[in-house]
Amino acid sequence: MVESLNSEGDINSTEERARWQATLDHQETQKLLDEDARYFLDQSMSTPCLDVLTRAEGIYIEDVRGMRYMDFHGNNVHQLGYGHPVVVKRVRDQLDTLPFSPRRFTNPAAIECARKLASLCPDDLNRVLFAPGGTSVIGMALKMARLVTGNHKVVSLWDSFHGASLDAIGVGGEACFRTGMGPLTPGVERIPPPVSYRGVWPGEDGSDVHYADYLEYVIEKEGGIGAFIAETVRNTDVQVPSQAYWQRIREICDRHNVLLIIDEIPNGMGRSGEWFTFQHYGITPDILCIGKGLGGGIVPMAAMITRDRFNIAPSISLGHYTHEKSPVGCAAALATIEVIEQENLLQKVKADDAFLRDRLGAMKARYPIIGDVRGIGLLWGIELVTCTEKKTRATAEAEKVLYRCLEGGLSFKVSQGNVLQLSPPLTIERQDLVRALNIIEQAISDIEV
Repeated sequence: MVESLNSEGDINSTEERARWQATLDHQETQKLLDEDARYFLDQSMSTPCLDVLTRAEGIYIEDVRGMRYMDFHGNNVHQLGYGHPVVVKRVRDQLDTLPFSPRRFTNPAAIECARKLASLCPDDLNRVLFAPGGTSVIGMALKMARLVTGNHKVVSLWDSFHGASLDAIGVGGEACFRTGMGPLTPGVERIPPPVSYRGVWPGEDGSDVHYADYLEYVIEKEGGIGAFIAETVRNTDVQVPSQAYWQRIREICDRHNVLLIIDEIPNGMGRSGEWFTFQHYGITPDILCIGKGLGGGIVPMAAMITRDRFNIAPSISLGHYTHEKSPVGCAAALATIEVIEQENLLQKVKADDAFLRDRLGAMKARYPIIGDVRGIGLLWGIELVTCTEKKTRATAEAEKVLYRCLEGGLSFKVSQGNVLQLSPPLTIERQDLVRALNIIEQAISDIEV
């Protein structure tokens, strides 16, 4: 069971965690951590908590001791860092005039936000529904696919994550969320993801198109498939498919009248150097799910965007969420989009991509413990192994690197037990990016020695 818990995030009950906790040696921190443990329900990957935060600003989070960490995790809400002044001002202004919009009414912020999102999307992706979080829009997308196709069956990927609610884990592929839950969403078939480094079906010359071909095999054998759902790039351990893979997926879905649901909840809003990662691959989904960074790191905000011709559910509540046209959430989203445009962050991310590709590639050449480096834009994974030939996961070593980096003032997530996942704010300055990589390299060097 511990191995399956490694898939999504850090394990919080190891000796390394205990050692880290002991080094804090701060009375107020321990008191608050004890209070947290007393009142919150225990759950994997969230408890016990690592530390106590009191402030977040820009690329930094700060704990109760005054220790600051560059945040390369941020639950993927921090495309603009924390407390961006433009977003803060828009939220405050909205709170002064219309803090909430009851259902049955609309409001200017919601209309403008929907119109703006439609303008960012290609083709006829111009019908929008808002919700308070990404898991909720996944549920709406699954409903939409059933309505449009008349089929309830779904194909998804093993190791995928689309949210933690029952319907979302039903189409997800991680055991740590499904264990002990009993019957889940019926009619879900899972297929292997296109993994380049340790995939179950290694392709010739690194090709991954055969993973897409298997989707067609399943569609034809199973029958009644309404949708295929996937992240364009898997966020958690940074799996980056080829252009050919996604082109083939789109062809297969079109040929069999299967809707393509793309989950851009963690990676959308510029992390890839495009507004949405699917644009990097030259495809268009039938249903797009976005969230997390859409709210500017302040307001929970998500959206489902679909094709104009799918506006077919006037008598069915696809969402019906209390905050489905949140003026404050829409104000935050509009401000986020404005900052990305005005600060030219998409072009900046592409420049950062080139820098990271070179720097991390050089690190891989220097340190045998680095088995693989992969990424896009400002989302990168460094996979640590104890044996490059067998690709044995360096789980203990990865955890040691994490805590050494925390001691150096850098926070990130470890996925699959051995992948250092790096997703800094898009606003990060080059000198801070260099400093963070120096911290990581020093930690890897120390561990390898």
